[in-house]
Amino acid sequence: MTDTVLKFDHVVKRFGDRTILDGVSTTVQAGEIVCFIGPSGTGKSTLLRCVNGLETIEGGNILFEGKAVQAKQRSIIDVRRRIGMIFQHFNLYPHLTALENVMLAPVVVHGEDRKTVEERARGLFEKVRLSHRINAYPAQMSGGEQQRVAIARALATNPHILLFDEPTSALDPETVGEVLAVMRDLAVEGRTMLVVTHEIRFAADVGTRMVFLDGGKIVEEGNPREMLAAPKSERAKRFLSTISNAAH
Repeated sequence: MTDTVLKFDHVVKRFGDRTILDGVSTTVQAGEIVCFIGPSGTGKSTLLRCVNGLETIEGGNILFEGKAVQAKQRSIIDVRRRIGMIFQHFNLYPHLTALENVMLAPVVVHGEDRKTVEERARGLFEKVRLSHRINAYPAQMSGGEQQRVAIARALATNPHILLFDEPTSALDPETVGEVLAVMRDLAVEGRTMLVVTHEIRFAADVGTRMVFLDGGKIVEEGNPREMLAAPKSERAKRFLSTISNAAH
């Protein structure tokens, strides 16, 4: 892995007087699956939202494929096309079928041919194991099914990188496995993925790197299994111990 897809260079993000990201620096190479862990409110989700310009930054730089991400520039539309984001709460349009939700951005926003997009979308429903729910509306689907539709929607523009913002935290325990299985399939394909998650087992099994954030700073990062077995920082050790105890 030699191609740098994403670079965070001393990124600073504030909400009023509160500093959410305090000089975050790291790089993501093509094919990496980077799992961000840490306490709630420490900036993990905000960091992902800054990648595709949903949040502006007050300092530093975010480079996507060598170009600075600037939320207020017109080029952000092209950036978002190459970055697929899966949110915690699905954000599907309730008045559209699953298929229509997936087709919306490529057809309406990017002006692609409807027939071509529909053919691609049907293939994506096979990928997320939901071909039988293609004409269902969000209200007729379980949370796990809706999240898999959201993954298909993110894939519909052929993104170069996928951002997952706690994709299983709003799901019932029974449906978490459905979503993680699809994410594992994407990992096997060699997709570049940034994942904010509390699913430590998934991070250990699938992640190529784990990044522990606390207080808006990267406290520790490294191989997930090595970090879980022997975290170097006391703060990471306490956090991972809490997570491990909760799992039992």
